[in-house]
Amino acid sequence: MAMSVTLWHNPRCSKSRQTLELLTAAGHDPQIIRYLENPPSVEELHSALALLEIPAIKLMRSGEKRFRELGLSKTDADAELIAAMAENPILIERPVVFANNRAAIGRPPQTVLALFD
Repeated sequence: MAMSVTLWHNPRCSKSRQTLELLTAAGHDPQIIRYLENPPSVEELHSALALLEIPAIKLMRSGEKRFRELGLSKTDADAELIAAMAENPILIERPVVFANNRAAIGRPPQTVLALFD
C-alpha cells in the first residue's frame, strides 16, 4: 500500500515547488493542500507542531509584513501565534510535508526526504 503523504503547498514559492518535484521524483504522490486557500485550523496547526516537534514561532514567517501589522512578537505565547496563523495563513512557513506520522519543513527541500528513511 502506498504511503500517505501530504504537502502544505504554495505554488508561488520556489521551495514549495522544488519540494513537490523531489517528492514526485522519489515516487510519492502527495495530497496537495494549498494552505493559503484552505488554511489549517487551530487543531491542525497544533497537530502539525507536535509532529514537527517545534514551538509555534518556528513555523511562522516572522519576517512577513503581516507579522508586524498584527503586532506579533517572537516571544508571544504559542496559543496566540497559532491563532494568528489560522487566521492569516500567509504567516505559515512553507512547505510542510507530512508522512509516516512525522512532519518536516522543506527548507531546504531535501530535508523532507528524511521522513521516508
